[in-house]
This record gives sequence, structure tokens and C-alpha cells, in this order.
Amino acid sequence: MLCQDCGKNEATIHFTKIVNGDVTELHLCEECSKKYKEFEFDTSFSFHKFLTGLIDNLQGEPVKIDYSDLKCEICGMSYSKFKQVGKFGCPHCYESFKSKLIPILREVHGDDNHVGKIPKRVGGVIGMKKEISKLKDELNKLVETEKFEEAAVVRDRIKALQSEMEDK
Repeated sequence: MLCQDCGKNEATIHFTKIVNGDVTELHLCEECSKKYKEFEFDTSFSFHKFLTGLIDNLQGEPVKIDYSDLKCEICGMSYSKFKQVGKFGCPHCYESFKSKLIPILREVHGDDNHVGKIPKRVGGVIGMKKEISKLKDELNKLVETEKFEEAAVVRDRIKALQSEMEDK
């Protein structure tokens, strides 16, 4: 369908207006729709605005603690300013506002610890490498504390994972 205003471009805005039972339809291209004030919408989506909307509305519960005086020691950003802007002033803000952020992260992500994502096609090998790395750290701690029997079990598990990884 062509634009009713210019008759040249494809109509992408389809507007139906009903006033006192009178129906008016208007089909315009994006260029012509800019002439009409009725079509001025804020279409920008900001993740920061979305995040700040979550801050005080976790599961619809009102916040009972006043954090208005909470400030970052490094950049001086206040928590209330963060809520308005949706961005931190510096990396230290994460630590300064940690008490407020942990509940938000748990609500949004289900956890407050970032673990990342692993593609399924390589997930097995990467998962094994991570497990081996974790077991090696555990093995070192066990050796330092002279828990040699437990260390031997961990060492055997590392060897089993390494041979399984080589088979893949």
C-alpha cells in the first residue's frame, strides 16, 4: 500500500483514529509521518532505564531501607544518581553499591555469580578443562595441608578427566 500523503513510498505507519464513533484511517510512509505530531513516539529502548526500573521493584516489594546517602568513595556517584542514569561512574561503584546490586542480580539472572555460557558443540571439552583446573587448585591446597590421601583421590580424578578429554 502506498503512502496516502506522498503517493510514492510504501506505507509503514497505519493509524486508525476513532473519535465519537467516526473512524479515520491513515496510511503513511515513515518520512511523511514525521509531519504529524500524533506519531511522535519515544521508541528508544534503553537497557539502563530497564535496569533502573528493576532496582526498587524486586517482585513488586517496596524497598524499606533508605540508600539515598550511599555514595561511591572513588567517583562520588550517589546511589540515587545511579538509579536515574542506570550507569556506574567507575568500576569501584560495583563494590560501593554491592549490597543493593546482589538482590537485583539474583532476581534478573538467578544468581549473583557470573559463569558465562559455553557453546554446546565444544562444551564438553571446555567443561572438562575447567573441571581439571578446579581440581588442580584443590589438589594444591590438599598437598599444602598435608591431606595426602584426599590429594591422591583428586589426582586420580584429574588423570581420568585428562584421558577422557584425549579420547574426545
